[in-house]
Amino acid sequence: MADTVREIERKYEADSTTRLPDLAGIDRVATVVEQGVEDLDALYYDTPDQRLTAAGITLRRRTGGRDAGWHLKLPAGPGEREEIRAPLSDVPPPELTSLVRARVLDRDLVPVVRLRTRRTVRELRDAAGAPLAEVAVDEVWAWPAGEAEKPGAAGVAGRTEARWREIEVELTGGGERDPGLLDEAERALAAVGVHPAAAPSKLARALEETGLRPARPEDRTVAVASGKGGAATRRKNFGEKESGKKGSGKKESGKKGSGRKGTAGDLVLEYVREQLRVIVELDPAVRRDVPDSVHRMRVATRRLRSAFRSYTKVLDRGVTAPVGGELKWLAAELGVERDREVLTDRLVTAVADVPRTLRLGPVDARLRIWSERHRAESRDRVLAALDGDRYLALLKTLHVLLEDPPLRPGAGRPAPEIAARAVLKDYRRLARRVRTALDAPAGQDRDVALHRARKAAKRTRYAAEAARPALGRPAKKFAKRVKRVQQLLGDHQDSVVARGALRELATQAQQAGEGGFTFGLLYGREEARAADRERELPRVWKKASRRKYRAALRP
Repeated sequence: MADTVREIERKYEADSTTRLPDLAGIDRVATVVEQGVEDLDALYYDTPDQRLTAAGITLRRRTGGRDAGWHLKLPAGPGEREEIRAPLSDVPPPELTSLVRARVLDRDLVPVVRLRTRRTVRELRDAAGAPLAEVAVDEVWAWPAGEAEKPGAAGVAGRTEARWREIEVELTGGGERDPGLLDEAERALAAVGVHPAAAPSKLARALEETGLRPARPEDRTVAVASGKGGAATRRKNFGEKESGKKGSGKKESGKKGSGRKGTAGDLVLEYVREQLRVIVELDPAVRRDVPDSVHRMRVATRRLRSAFRSYTKVLDRGVTAPVGGELKWLAAELGVERDREVLTDRLVTAVADVPRTLRLGPVDARLRIWSERHRAESRDRVLAALDGDRYLALLKTLHVLLEDPPLRPGAGRPAPEIAARAVLKDYRRLARRVRTALDAPAGQDRDVALHRARKAAKRTRYAAEAARPALGRPAKKFAKRVKRVQQLLGDHQDSVVARGALRELATQAQQAGEGGFTFGLLYGREEARAADRERELPRVWKKASRRKYRAALRP
């Protein structure tokens, strides 16, 4: 079973002459307690092209010290990492390798570099004797894995062993860890000439100094359009000039065409790349059941599919359509879990709003049993999808698409021109669906029409969000207006789904002899809520469909 800890630490350069300052008295530190010396032996794993290192991820097998075992470290913000631990074994444990599957794809994880560390530890404690942080002075030896059995042995040409000294300060105070203590410690260290380390980690420094330089991230490679629809592969961000300098980065103005310049190919490929990055980064969070991770991954999947459908003047639909079909599959697999989350929250809130005198029977227990059963089913389905070959093939296809994008002639056109056309085309589709929904008779026909309008609103919003770097504030404002329509229609659809669940719950309660009165009451409330949304739609749509918002998009 893997355990997780949040690592908050800072590293500093040191040499044989470095002496630690007296840290007693900084912040809440009352005493500094010697904790002795530890000898650590770590073997770091990565793919041959170092995909984990490129993503700031480390996987190691370490012996010695108080936390011997396998350690997987995932970025968690500036200066912070999630460290997931598993017991010692001969090979990388599946509970850790599954968390980097979206990074390594079908590559093998192999030993890359070995580090031996002699660590002298001091613990910083407050006046009550509670630990606040640890200060470690590390003597480190590193060499390529498999090329030497011990420090000092000869390596192959161009690869040598490395040796250095560094200082780590890590917070250990449980839930009350205060980064301010790290700031105080840093000032005290700076006063004696100790400065932050240039390398972000021991592994990064070891790879650099032993000649095993980390690979550059594959997902930074962008294929940009030529004027004839061809592709020239190079590293580039949207709006970046040929000299390599980025745009001014000035705040968006409300003027037409105030976004950054560049080609439509630059714009769309950067957006596609960003959504793929989000999917890959959220993969381990979804596997670990981190709150809101399923929702965010599903949104990125939908945004990516929407971009393929909206920007057909840039990317060849004949190539992207099959990929979009696979993205639709992934969104559906994630949607089972996400829809359950949304529905459960809605029903729990609804039950809580019912006066106790009207809660007849074990309503809370019935809802809890129903939710847990559906949760187990949806959770298993999500994990099966992420562990399957189909998901892996989709990620590989997306990487290939970015490396050699199927660009059309429009990819070489100015981004504002193509972006505006795409957004307005999706808007016209949305307008048709809203009119159809408003004209539909009340009941199931209208429910279906409103749901179709909701999906069109989502696609229009995503197209506008993708266009924002090119169109500036007009795209932002337009997306915000369409989002209000989408949210209203989304609440209506949630009500439709909730009524289906309430019918199911009422039937189960009736069969168990509990009575279904409360669930029937909630069903009626959901009907009234849906009717309210239908009455609000004309007003919300009128605001979102004002001509001035569309006119502002045209360059």
